[in-house]
Amino acid sequence: MSALPPPAALARAARLLTAHGFREVARNARGDSLYLARGDDPWRLRLSNHARTPKQRRGHPEVLASLVVREPKTEAQVAAMVEAALRDYAGGLRRVAAQASGASAASRK
Repeated sequence: MSALPPPAALARAARLLTAHGFREVARNARGDSLYLARGDDPWRLRLSNHARTPKQRRGHPEVLASLVVREPKTEAQVAAMVEAALRDYAGGLRRVAAQASGASAASRK
């Protein structure tokens, strides 16, 4: 099976994530990063051809996971990356919930 170039691999990943209930909510000005969310949740999953900088991470805490494609990928590799991103996103949701429950427990003391 031939490898998809990064733009095509990212488009395939976006389609796979749509099947998992995500929808596009934002795109950066250059068009190389796409932000997806489930329903009306404030949390985001980012698709891009480059990693975020520490400054971007601090400025956008709503991004719980990123899927980065820099090199050509096969369909199977894209599917595996999507599954990993979904696990990372679920882990981010658990961290957010744990922080919220810890904050509310502290405010009741």
